Amino acid sequence: MGGSGSKVKGAWPFSGSADAGTDGNEQSLARLKGSRNATPFVFTRRSSLYYDEDGDLAHEFYEETVVTKNGRKRSKLKRIQKNLIPQGMVKLDHPCIHVDFPIVLCEGEKLQ
Repeated sequence: MGGSGSKVKGAWPFSGSADAGTDGNEQSLARLKGSRNATPFVFTRRSSLYYDEDGDLAHEFYEETVVTKNGRKRSKLKRIQKNLIPQGMVKLDHPCIHVDFPIVLCEGEKLQ
């Protein structure tokens, strides 16, 4: 689940582009304060599960095949990669913070 940061600069309101003479973090914070409809939280994610032809849901599907080699029968598992339907978008139980959110969040006592 790593590496899910945005690849295009400027596509996400929190990804700062560092120009010459300006700080990227200050630019991102200014953009954050200016846009009220953007949220740093992620409520859904793309599932890594698939449905097979029978309607079963799993990460991977295997089929048992019998192979005859030198007169001996052996069972092997063959991975199925065709006719699989992705589950799609899944709602998260708890919202997560987007990976491109530029502010470090911490809980602490009253800072002075």
